[in-house]
Amino acid sequence: MKRISIFVSGNGTNLQRIADYFHDNPEVEIVNVVCNNPKAYAIERAKNLGIPLRMITRKEFNSQAFTEEMAALRCDLIVLAGFLWKIPSGLIQAYPQQIINIHPALLPKYGGKGFYGAHVHEAVVAAKEAFSGITIHYVNEVYDSGEIIFQAKVALEEGETPDSLAAKIHGLEQKHFPEVIERILFNENA
Repeated sequence: MKRISIFVSGNGTNLQRIADYFHDNPEVEIVNVVCNNPKAYAIERAKNLGIPLRMITRKEFNSQAFTEEMAALRCDLIVLAGFLWKIPSGLIQAYPQQIINIHPALLPKYGGKGFYGAHVHEAVVAAKEAFSGITIHYVNEVYDSGEIIFQAKVALEEGETPDSLAAKIHGLEQKHFPEVIERILFNENA
């Protein structure tokens, strides 16, 4: 049995997609959802999916007690699915190469502190990039700089807007994120 924890801050569409993808797989269990935003729709998704929910404050999140709580769950993988806080060093050390993130751009471009969600798409469109995409990467102590596991790209078209680009990126996330998680869990080439 492979055990995963999903960290969220927002709508939870990737949480929903991951849960749906593994729903009929008896070898994968989502042991909990960790959420730092009491207004996130992901909370409702977790409840509707019957997945235990752990609401977290910043003080708790950065504590040794939370790292120990997560270690006790014996997760094979922690998945950041739109989670906006920097992961504390203690948790990274407790889960080396076992925490992954999805970023809505082709890293190393448009990554780092402040580059999330619409901010990324606005910057990509403003720079008149030919392509954007998603990057799934391991998490380390520096925002968006961990080893890249997988990338997929889309072309920007004439008249592309941040919203139209966001829709394309969301499609890539929905298609690829669960598949890459599965390959990592079962040690297949991501």
